[in-house]
Amino acid sequence: MDIKVRNYYYLIAGILAIFFAVTHAWNGQSVVLPTLYVSAIAIDTRIVFMYVWHIITAENLVIGTVFIFMSFQSERSKTWFAAWTIVSLLIVRLMVILGITAFQDVAALTDTLIDSIAIVFYVTFIILGINKKQIKF
Repeated sequence: MDIKVRNYYYLIAGILAIFFAVTHAWNGQSVVLPTLYVSAIAIDTRIVFMYVWHIITAENLVIGTVFIFMSFQSERSKTWFAAWTIVSLLIVRLMVILGITAFQDVAALTDTLIDSIAIVFYVTFIILGINKKQIKF
């Protein structure tokens, strides 16, 4: 059984996604979620915010696992659709982040800079992996 990395871009994208999941969970548990325990916030609002936060963490873990698995695939046809689907989801995620932020407070767009750069960097690695030349072994 010959297991070797066929697409290093996908491997990097997978590692980045898992790293983003860990940092997202960590940031949530240490900074964001504790602020929800202010008594002025209704319990149903807290619950929705918490599960949405954790959905993003879980998505990143799943996407990371998928890309790591895809990095070992020798046939591009087995990974092409999944990669483009994930790129589409990430671009929509970025548009939602920027759109909602701009709609609520244009000045707060600068606060999204790190997230925006991370998503663009991440999408770039995925697209490089999609466009990687097929090497026959």
